Amino acid sequence: MAEKIKIAFFDTKDYDREAFDALYDRDAFEISYYDTRLMADTCALANGSDAVCVFVNDSVDETVIKCLAGMGVKLIALRCAGYNNVDIEKAYGRIHVVRVPAYSPYAVAEHAMALLLTSVRRIHKAYIRTRDFNFSLNGLTGFDLHGKTVGIVGTGKIGRVFMDICRGFGMNIIAYDKFPAKDSGINYVTLDEVWENSDIISFHCPLTDENTHMVNAESIAKMKKGVVLINTSRGGLIDSEALLEGIKSRKIGAACLDVYEEEGNVFFHDFSGHIVDDDTLARLISMPNVIVSSHQAFLTREALSNIAATTLENVRGFLKDGLSPNEVCYKCARLNTCDQKHGQKCF
Repeated sequence: MAEKIKIAFFDTKDYDREAFDALYDRDAFEISYYDTRLMADTCALANGSDAVCVFVNDSVDETVIKCLAGMGVKLIALRCAGYNNVDIEKAYGRIHVVRVPAYSPYAVAEHAMALLLTSVRRIHKAYIRTRDFNFSLNGLTGFDLHGKTVGIVGTGKIGRVFMDICRGFGMNIIAYDKFPAKDSGINYVTLDEVWENSDIISFHCPLTDENTHMVNAESIAKMKKGVVLINTSRGGLIDSEALLEGIKSRKIGAACLDVYEEEGNVFFHDFSGHIVDDDTLARLISMPNVIVSSHQAFLTREALSNIAATTLENVRGFLKDGLSPNEVCYKCARLNTCDQKHGQKCF
């Protein structure tokens, strides 16, 4: 019998275990599940493993990368699309990185629309009222989405699905992408035009050094009064302090946030019986026109199954066949060609 591939699985939640346990071959893999996040203090848990499986809040910095490589770990397998929490420059030449580039664009795009509808039609407030048998409509006036202009930042698979949903509502669509899709028929404009002309702006792009805090005091000043912001991508795209000021000044009409730039120590945990130390997050949640969900846009049965299947295939393909089409590395990321057209490992 071939030797099993050993995977140290970090930041495990019940839904992770259920999805992976339903799919993985016990004769081919041996998965050790850990509740703790991967960081310098927990890196030793991966000793003896061939690969580590990590999520968005695991901290795979230079120290962790050196620790993993020193223990002989061959692969970092992200069970998500984004990789901003991995120092891919320091990983290059030491340890390979793979990701799940697409698991269910429908899950994230549909959640973005769910947040938008909840916000503009005050569904969350109506729910709370009727639970107390308060059937007053005062303060619940919303607005039609039909005819409104939505600016979509990032036109990958998720952005395009969200675009299709918006079309179904009869919305006018403009979009920005650093790398516009050719012959797509998408109405691309500059980023300033998105800020200036959109009634609603939704973010569907990865987080990079270049676009960190792309929503800041300067960009907010260019936006329409009453603009609605939706972020189901990465929290670091929005400067939270600038967002707060924009809400307080009535410039921003509403914010729908599934991500937050300092979510690492808060999201995915139950703090209902505790005081949260993050004053900015507490102030945002206290705002009547802010909806926060805890990075759950991906959380559908279909997406979890796809994530598990792709992650396991990434690990098997890389460690058994020596190649994965979903490898990401410093060299490829810098050239924006992470599609493995060269047909070999990145190093």
